[in-house]
Amino acid sequence: MAPQPPPLLAATCIGCTLAMSDLRQMLATKSVENIQFLPFLTTDINNLSWLGYGCLKQDWTLIAVNTIGAALQTLYILVYLYYSPTKRAVLLQSLALLAVLATGYGYFTLVVGDARTRLARLGLFCSAFTISMYLSPLADLARVVQSRSTRCLSFPLAVTTCLASSSWTLYGLQLRDPYITVPNVPGIVTSVVRFWLFWRYRDKPHRPLPA
Repeated sequence: MAPQPPPLLAATCIGCTLAMSDLRQMLATKSVENIQFLPFLTTDINNLSWLGYGCLKQDWTLIAVNTIGAALQTLYILVYLYYSPTKRAVLLQSLALLAVLATGYGYFTLVVGDARTRLARLGLFCSAFTISMYLSPLADLARVVQSRSTRCLSFPLAVTTCLASSSWTLYGLQLRDPYITVPNVPGIVTSVVRFWLFWRYRDKPHRPLPA
């Protein structure tokens, strides 16, 4: 029996609520200061890729969750573009995203003819991209150890990542789909590492990093 989507939808909604703090900040300050654009872009690519996988697999949980995620990330990108003082750079990155998506769509629809092969290759791409997203904050974790401060980490984000990756891992296990299960395990691992860092350095004074 396939798992029900509400836990995954709930985890997604929690993540979206936390991410909306950036949106509220941009709207309130009419500025993108201290807000990074790349996470919006990569998360949008991730959501759209998994949306395509869900459509090929005819999995309505994947479709629903990633439709919500992709729509919100696209909204964040548009708001960021509107308030960004460097619109050219943001626009070029957004166009690069569209080019990647168009290339991927052409490859998976025109080059890969067999439906099962198409599903497997798209699943492999989605898995690799998700793993890279979960492992990308490792530099921040190293910075925490060096500075003995968790100032650059977000505890709510760590909780959300843990909930989302755990939910998707369980979902993949029940479906026996390694393309869903495997890439979410690093999310659990990095979340546990974050929790340990919050515990380890909760009372430690901040030590400035050398210039």
